[in-house]
Amino acid sequence: MPFTLPPLPYETAALAAQGMCQETLELHHGKHHNAYVTALNGLIESKGLAGKSLETIVAEAGQAGADGLPVLNQAGQHYNHVLFWQVMSPNGGGDKLPGALAAKIDSDLGGLQAFKDAFKQAGVTQFGSGWAWLIIGADGKLKVTKTPNGANPISTGEGQPILGCDVWEHAYYLDFRNVRPNYLDNFLNKLVDWEVVAGLMDKGGLSTGQAA
Repeated sequence: MPFTLPPLPYETAALAAQGMCQETLELHHGKHHNAYVTALNGLIESKGLAGKSLETIVAEAGQAGADGLPVLNQAGQHYNHVLFWQVMSPNGGGDKLPGALAAKIDSDLGGLQAFKDAFKQAGVTQFGSGWAWLIIGADGKLKVTKTPNGANPISTGEGQPILGCDVWEHAYYLDFRNVRPNYLDNFLNKLVDWEVVAGLMDKGGLSTGQAA
């Protein structure tokens, strides 16, 4: 089956009070994300992707280096956005995290504020387009990292992402113009659904359930 664009887990106007307006979501989900899905489906036959899970496609495309970029640019962005929509909520934000996640952030990253500072720094210093991530590393510890363009920690082999923030300009320009630091502050303090992030940590990362 071809890949599909999952519906948002909330209405397009649901995050407006938290700093992400309806037009941003309509364009970002309905246009940008949908374009990645359409382009990825156009590569299934020519790139021998049939029957492979989205996660496998992303990992293999990352391992293929420059030869894998045509696939990674679409498959990676599809995976990245599936995660992105899930980790936000109209009731997100705040500093009250589920106990296991809070304890893990304390032990591995030096506490919630240290994590937020590192995550924001990763997003701000990602030159051009890309993503900031909280991942479960190969050693089982939580780590903050960043990737350019459509890459992600699965494609780079760094680990399994449990929180990702899109720092492509189309993700925030309507709401924050070109002030990426303010967008990242808003994401961390008003949009992140920590319950979802904790659930992804318990599962060892996101399984999209999608395959070509």
